[in-house]
Amino acid sequence: MFKKILTYLIVVFLFGIISLFIIQPYLVRVLWYRTPDAATYKAFPQDIVHKSASPFHFHRSGTIRNDIDTLMVRDGDQHMISFNEYFKKGKLNVFLVIRNDSILYEKYSPGYTDSTLTTIFSGAKSMVSIMIGQALAAGDIKNLNDRITNYIPELAKNASFKNITIKNLLDMKSGLAFQDALGGVMKAFFSDEAKYYYTHDIKKELMKVRLDNQPGTVWKYKSIDPILLGWVLERASGKPVARFFEESVWRKVGAQYSASFGLDQPSGLANTASRFQVTAIDLAKIGRLYLHHGEYNHVQVVPKPWVAQSISIGIEKPASAKGWQKSAHHYMWWIPQEGATGDYAAEGMLGQRLYVDPITNTIIVQFADHGAGDYPYRRISRYLAGLPFNYP
Repeated sequence: MFKKILTYLIVVFLFGIISLFIIQPYLVRVLWYRTPDAATYKAFPQDIVHKSASPFHFHRSGTIRNDIDTLMVRDGDQHMISFNEYFKKGKLNVFLVIRNDSILYEKYSPGYTDSTLTTIFSGAKSMVSIMIGQALAAGDIKNLNDRITNYIPELAKNASFKNITIKNLLDMKSGLAFQDALGGVMKAFFSDEAKYYYTHDIKKELMKVRLDNQPGTVWKYKSIDPILLGWVLERASGKPVARFFEESVWRKVGAQYSASFGLDQPSGLANTASRFQVTAIDLAKIGRLYLHHGEYNHVQVVPKPWVAQSISIGIEKPASAKGWQKSAHHYMWWIPQEGATGDYAAEGMLGQRLYVDPITNTIIVQFADHGAGDYPYRRISRYLAGLPFNYP
């Protein structure tokens, strides 16, 4: 009798598991890939962002500085270690330091160069911010306070989207429910973070989302908002995100290599929250573009007021405060609020970074397998400029 009951329970359990994967096929991807790495993008269809016909080249001197290797920086455990140890501890793949358009330091793990295509995960969000500014300047988007249903009318079928504006999404204050991947294996498996990364149909999942808070009232870091911004961009411009980015940014900044946006399905929606693939040398050119206030070769690629508005929160009260530098998330960039401010960064999971410091005219690109934590970029940029720096 006991064996029959046990057999029955096993059959029911297996049937339930199979049914779950049939109902939610994206869970097969979650189970197979689990936490994505820098190469997981290859499992998805890609929309190519084609390179420039006239690439820009940073200056490479005959001698690369090696004193950075012995520079003492702080890791996530609050230990002072040499940068060489920091590189190893964080399983860094690329670390590129550029100052005044000259590459001063570069270090790579085996298999990586400055031209290795890599996913920068949430660093993609900053690319969306750039495109929103350009869509505004072009008149494709009329106003940040426009409701997103003006551009995506089918969202009106879900009352949750009724009062959400483009600015709500840019501020990550949409109010839409979102479950992150924190809190254990099972919670991560069924999280919205995993769902929107691995789903075959982002639009279908978005149509089912509910509202947790009134739009514009509560900040919450989540993937839904930048994905919706990507959808708005496509509708507003009449072009896929990859094409819009290529024509308005990529070819205009002298990109040496093609980049890509990962799609949920062939000819589908781009995952503008976490699936942008780029080389280190070309990501540095995005930093250079913003370092020059949106200008490249005397051409204003991104409106100067938009750049200024994006990388400074002004008198606005920060909704977030990450790390000792108290970085606030603003217009999809991370902007430190502590100490000698002015620097900012595009940041992605597992240690992907684009750091820009206008004070020292420095750009740093970091690709990693998990990163070593803390915030060594200020330390390095100020050291190279001969400026004093002390950790708090």
